[in-house]
Amino acid sequence: MASPRASAEPTLTEKPRRSFFGGNRNAVKQPNAIAPGSGVVGQTETGAGYPSHTGGSRQGGFTHDFKFGTWIRLHAVDLITMAAMGAIGLGVYEADPAPARSFPVFNIDGSIAYPEFAYPLRRNIIPIYAAALIAFFVPFVFFALFQIRIRSLNAFLGTTMGLLESLITAAVFQVFHKWLIGGLRPHFLDVCKPDVSQLVQSGDGFRQIMYTRSICTGDQDEINDSLESWMSGHSTAAFAGFVYLFFYFNAQLKVMSDHRPAYWKMILTIAPLLGASLIAASLTIDEFHNWWDCVGGAITGSICAIIAYRKTFAALWDFRFNHIMLPRSTSLFHRRAVDGEVSTSRFSYTPQESMVQRPTAGEGGWRRDWGSAGAPSDASALMV
Repeated sequence: MASPRASAEPTLTEKPRRSFFGGNRNAVKQPNAIAPGSGVVGQTETGAGYPSHTGGSRQGGFTHDFKFGTWIRLHAVDLITMAAMGAIGLGVYEADPAPARSFPVFNIDGSIAYPEFAYPLRRNIIPIYAAALIAFFVPFVFFALFQIRIRSLNAFLGTTMGLLESLITAAVFQVFHKWLIGGLRPHFLDVCKPDVSQLVQSGDGFRQIMYTRSICTGDQDEINDSLESWMSGHSTAAFAGFVYLFFYFNAQLKVMSDHRPAYWKMILTIAPLLGASLIAASLTIDEFHNWWDCVGGAITGSICAIIAYRKTFAALWDFRFNHIMLPRSTSLFHRRAVDGEVSTSRFSYTPQESMVQRPTAGEGGWRRDWGSAGAPSDASALMV
């Protein structure tokens, strides 16, 4: 049986010289475009479904082959869904806690039953609105900076939409948990300010030592908030945004790929995880959350980021494809395929398609004269 090297399509042999901004200083002959209907959608489609990949995605201007009206029609359902999810999340966030929680105040011997819920109320080190803004704008700024090399408005908008899908989905998930499940914050008793005169034989449960919020004399809004500890919104937002950015850095800089990259790329790639963990851990310092609230939020945000990234790009870990944005040719408001492409808009993971979009990194295997073979996630068959 012929090896992948022997049976592969012809590839380029000259490595082009690139300017700092990603353009080619000298033109290189391109391989023939893939014929329509061959199952390879990346190299012929134009418009909002995919950038034009003949010659690589860095040729042409920032808006090359981009049609705003077409892009809106292709993504209108997603935009409407995101707006609806945001409205649902906001409505649930403003609702009062659903469960009526019971809690003890004193043990039978007179000691405080749960001193871990008796911390003083402090100000957040990082307010929730700041955590949400950081989780969006830090990745967004890097997406914009990387456009110096990528130079594709379609890729910029698609990457940003993936980030928003991660953040919005994670936020709605966690506010439902806050509303329907909730929990006591570490400063609950300080906010509740229980009326000691009602604690004598007026409780429920064994020996009548369990009480409800009816014994609280504090501010009602603060009490509502102190009953919604599970799960941490800060942690959810931080990991939803920064885990997405982690995957983006790894894909664009090819940190885990077929060559040994510069150390600063590893540092930059891991930095979002440091930022997310610091935001989450700060909530145990200002006593706004228990550690398990932060862990639950981190897991939720990470799962949403993983799904959103893989929904947007062709792979998570496969370095040949994890920087390539998946195509879209049709939608509810754009029934006809973009520029006559196959209506399913499938990415077929062929050797030709491994170079339909070029990542930000230019060293290692990411030259014009490289191709790849093998199944997705199997990087054992490379050809040159």
